[in-house]
Amino acid sequence: MRVFRASELVPLAVIATGAVATVLTAGENTWNVPILILLVALALAGDYLEVEARTLTISGAFLAIGLAMVMLGPGPAVAVALLQSVADAIRRRPPRPYVLTNLACSLSFPVIGGVIVYAIGSAQTSLNFAPIVILAFLAANLWNFVLVALAHKLVEGFPLFRATRDLYIPLIPSQLVVAVLAAFIVYAHAHGGGVALVLLIGVVVLYQYLLRELLLSKERATQLGARTTQLASLQVGVLTAMLQTLSLRDKMTARHCAAVARYAKEIAKEYGMDDEEQDLVHTAGLLHDIGKFIFPDSILMGGNKLTDEEYEIVKKHPAQGAKVVRGVDGYGPVADIILAHHERIDGRGYPNGIAGDDIPIQSRMISVADTYDVMTARDSYREPVSPAEAVAELRRVSGAQLDGHLVELFIKILERKGVNFHHGDDADFDRELDLERRIRKYAEPRETPAAAA
Repeated sequence: MRVFRASELVPLAVIATGAVATVLTAGENTWNVPILILLVALALAGDYLEVEARTLTISGAFLAIGLAMVMLGPGPAVAVALLQSVADAIRRRPPRPYVLTNLACSLSFPVIGGVIVYAIGSAQTSLNFAPIVILAFLAANLWNFVLVALAHKLVEGFPLFRATRDLYIPLIPSQLVVAVLAAFIVYAHAHGGGVALVLLIGVVVLYQYLLRELLLSKERATQLGARTTQLASLQVGVLTAMLQTLSLRDKMTARHCAAVARYAKEIAKEYGMDDEEQDLVHTAGLLHDIGKFIFPDSILMGGNKLTDEEYEIVKKHPAQGAKVVRGVDGYGPVADIILAHHERIDGRGYPNGIAGDDIPIQSRMISVADTYDVMTARDSYREPVSPAEAVAELRRVSGAQLDGHLVELFIKILERKGVNFHHGDDADFDRELDLERRIRKYAEPRETPAAAA
């Protein structure tokens, strides 16, 4: 013997009551078959084109059922609702309690709305009929919500107050719009006949289809954006891991990258670049030597003068670094800067031997910062010199190796602010890395090439 749970008994009771009420109101029905067929088609199409946006559900099914209860009476409205519920159950295959709840709704709210319409009474050609239609729609919708919320309460324990606050109240404006639209359709049909009704319903279906496609495209764009951010997180995380690994392999080189990033950003700021351009320069500075992964230990950590063969390997690191960085979405401009950071104003640099203004301005900034930090911080190539000696050397190579204007800007910064980087301080390194902000900033591709001077 089957035992019914409360989640099934309640809708069964409503179904029985609704069936009786439908029979008792049979005299109020107008079985206009063409209109009935049209409204069934609208209900099925509206259910199929249902759109969900957060807590908002937009469906033509409720509009079709409501039009049936207003224009034809409770019986035809119940017929439309039942056909829609059966089609929905076949398509979605929900659990038994929800199937029963949908049937209970189909056999009750059309009767409630239809009774309200015929109890108050008014000619459909009169504007006074519009408030009756709106009232019937809102009352039917409220009862529909009560049954659905009660089902969720009995099956899932979902609180009724929370359902009312989070689901029903936000839906009231949209349901009011549907009610007003229904009143307008009824009035237009009363004055324009079946042609007006067909045209209006066609507009409703077309509108819902376009709205559904729009919302779905936005949802797909949001999902794509989330996946893009996840991919950016992974890719930028890989770059960061490479820097951290480089730090473990050669702490001086990694700290040197962070120092160059800080100095180059200060130059960009002094030059008058905006925050976005400053951040671009900073990122390129941070990654400018990532191509040194190709160096053998004899070069990376050796203290001897480079052989010709070793120097040829060194000259490859800008291109190798740019190749790695260019693989990260949105980092193409950064890669362009990295590629040219060892070019010289006189055209004798590498890897491409470009000169003067053909070198991206951001690359020239990194060259100045790079040269200064190589001289003042202990690294693989030379012993450190004092800041004063480094400034003198910057001026000596100004106009040949380095951009003279940028050299003077940097010297002005050193004299005014005394900017420096603590190579032995892990916190200084981590602060320049700033992974989380970098992911957010560069997850999306940039439109303007950063290589432009």
